[in-house]
Amino acid sequence: MSEIFGFDAYTPKEIAERVQSVGVAKARLPLLTQLTLGILAGGFIGLGALYFTLVASDSDLSFSASRVLGGLAFSLGLILVVIAGAELFTGNNLQIMAWADRRITTVELIRNWLVVYVGNFVGALGLVFLVLWSQHWRMNDDAVGTTAIKIAAGKVALPFWEAFFKGVLCNVLVCLAVWLTLAGRTVVDKIFAIVFPISAFVAAGFEHSVANMYFIPLGILLQHQLPTASVPALNLTGLITNLIPVTLGNIAGGTGMVAAVYYLVYCRSSTGAPR
Repeated sequence: MSEIFGFDAYTPKEIAERVQSVGVAKARLPLLTQLTLGILAGGFIGLGALYFTLVASDSDLSFSASRVLGGLAFSLGLILVVIAGAELFTGNNLQIMAWADRRITTVELIRNWLVVYVGNFVGALGLVFLVLWSQHWRMNDDAVGTTAIKIAAGKVALPFWEAFFKGVLCNVLVCLAVWLTLAGRTVVDKIFAIVFPISAFVAAGFEHSVANMYFIPLGILLQHQLPTASVPALNLTGLITNLIPVTLGNIAGGTGMVAAVYYLVYCRSSTGAPR
């Protein structure tokens, strides 16, 4: 199909096969490699979140301009994950295709998700402390720090089901972005494939669990630096009550609305080893 229309890209069927092969390779990485690459991905997504916060702190921008430009800036995170190489929990939800085809076991799938999730958290927290100590948040007369607190406060204030469904919608777009990168053959192809889905989910205000591992802890810590902007609900409990529904929503969106659908369309006739 790609050749008929003159596109130098893999077909959807070929993408599905690549997703499964990549899923197997990811699940069978050594434990330390999974953890290290997970830490990198947490830091990379945090850098995208940092970039977004910088844009959002400009009060001269209109609402739509701030959201769109912030979304474009946030795309940096997944670009670094895909091009530089790292393991991101939300993107790894696509591994469910390899699991459904019996190419990886349930233990391999769950181990990868848990190790990468923990690694993402460590990487995001590491960046939080670097940002705090660097005094980056003081830019624009403390507006960057104040904006970071407002972003975090808005996230911990979300009701469970709103956070869940925003998590679903977020990872539909994230997994579609990862899916599209596997259609491309060049670095430019992959970057272009990432920008629109990722900027769309950010502009729409959807919830990404790994991004929130950066946003919320940073907001919690900055309250001690900017007490006039402090929010009582912005604490460890608020972090946990946000991450639970958002993570579950991310899993549901990535596995149920992207991976499972494409598996049924392109892969369900395949067979593999027993789980």
